[in-house]
Amino acid sequence: MSRSSKNSIAESQCPCGSPATYARCCGVHHHGTPAPTPEALMRSRYTAYALGLNDYLLATWHPDTRPASLAHEGPVPKWINLQVIAHTLQDDTHGTVEFIARCRIDGRAERMHEVSRFVREDERWYYVAGDTSASVHD
Repeated sequence: MSRSSKNSIAESQCPCGSPATYARCCGVHHHGTPAPTPEALMRSRYTAYALGLNDYLLATWHPDTRPASLAHEGPVPKWINLQVIAHTLQDDTHGTVEFIARCRIDGRAERMHEVSRFVREDERWYYVAGDTSASVHD
């Protein structure tokens, strides 16, 4: 990615839907600052998918459920929208985030509705797994 492309991304609205710029929102987490909540981690992971930051996705995935790689078969989704529906802390170390993410695959609109589970270990939140078969607010 060229320097001008990086600068334009840094100064544009964050892909996660926050009104903040990427540099002040998810970019902070992509450059090393741990996400303070499950929602912030989920938003930063969505943005990492949108920007193709596979190293970040793997680093924030809990080792017990993390895949060996993020090799993608078939057409690559173009992520276009994120809507957070609910976020809940069960306790200091467990949280969930329900969201809808929209993308285009080969020009066709797709929608992913997921309830993601997160765990906090050593002062960092990690994505554990997601359930796309049932949601709290359907």
